[in-house]
Amino acid sequence: MIAKFSFMEEWKEYHIGDICESVSETYRKKSDMVVLVNTSDILDGVCLNHSYVENKDLKGQFKKSFRKNDILYSEIRPANKRFAYIDFDPTDYIASTKLMVIRSSDLVRPRYLYHYLKRKELLDELQALAESRSGTFPQITFSELALFEIRLPSLEMQDKIIAAIDAFENKIALNNRINHNLEEQAQALFKSWFVDFEPFKGSDFVDSELGLIPEGWRVGTLSELGDIVAGGTPSKTKPEYYTNNGIAWLTPKDLSVKCNKFTARGEIDITEDGYKNSSAKLMPRGSVLFSSRAPIGYISIAKGDICTNQGFKSVVPTYAGTAYLYYWLCENTEAIEAQASGSTFKEASGSLMRSFPALVPEKSVIDSFEKELSPILNEQEILEEEINHAEQIRDSLLPRLMSGELVMNC
Repeated sequence: MIAKFSFMEEWKEYHIGDICESVSETYRKKSDMVVLVNTSDILDGVCLNHSYVENKDLKGQFKKSFRKNDILYSEIRPANKRFAYIDFDPTDYIASTKLMVIRSSDLVRPRYLYHYLKRKELLDELQALAESRSGTFPQITFSELALFEIRLPSLEMQDKIIAAIDAFENKIALNNRINHNLEEQAQALFKSWFVDFEPFKGSDFVDSELGLIPEGWRVGTLSELGDIVAGGTPSKTKPEYYTNNGIAWLTPKDLSVKCNKFTARGEIDITEDGYKNSSAKLMPRGSVLFSSRAPIGYISIAKGDICTNQGFKSVVPTYAGTAYLYYWLCENTEAIEAQASGSTFKEASGSLMRSFPALVPEKSVIDSFEKELSPILNEQEILEEEINHAEQIRDSLLPRLMSGELVMNC
């Protein structure tokens, strides 16, 4: 239960550097197999990579060892949430030198420090600091992080705050696990139907440029499956085109931090006049959003009417449904990227997307697949909504609990 702050609990002021350290213990073991953890291998509290590789000819950046209850924290672009709390025994894991390995002192619970370091307010300040520095990437150092202030209650109170926040974290983790299992089922169904053709093995097959395919199917183009829609940006000189409560307007950056399978909001919304008087196009619920540059391959499904900027070549279902288009794009992203071009950065152009070879099954087969996948997609959307709600409550409570505005009753 949460109650208003009581002055019975004493809080003390520290600098972050007073209660933890950035350790640089070099990995020196000679194990045959190791796990390499780069900045891209951690996100929003979780270590994503647990795959062992041979311990030879490793890139020079992989040097740091770390322990259970350490915090990995990226020096680059803090707002991208590339951090993780290590809640497992990381035997033979090696971290990149671009990751701080933060270890708590006896003054603070490691999990409490982790929750403090992931607060949006702190991340925003660190991002602004990183962007103020010259260099290739917006970057921070531990010496800069160490100067930030933190207020600490007793260890007993820290434990109560951890328990309150982790109740939401556990709900989020549970939903993510269920969603992951559902995603594996959906991907397996797509592969079974449209890669291995298992439900059609008793039928006749014909040769095609993609190999043998069931008779009655053909190889066409992506534009035959759905309308390819390029994004656009309303005029920057007309601030009235932008609003906090209009049509969602998405950029690849919105998906780079957290690429949900279903997307309802970007960082910015636009007005009806904003998209009607620009090259931005309004797309309906169920459109499959595909980032076509910087980078190529973020994929999401629109939960409602949405617009995107020029970084997208999205697909509005016509012949095919949302599920087929979504998993077809997932299956073919690498092939699309291989044909992308550009001098500054690679881009999958509209002409490339429209003419890209695509398997066109019989309409009855696509309709059956959509019917089969519909319960899975609906359940995933509900689970994501619950995750988003839990995250909003957690993020609202976290700064209030850690400032002492709210405390936990016994």
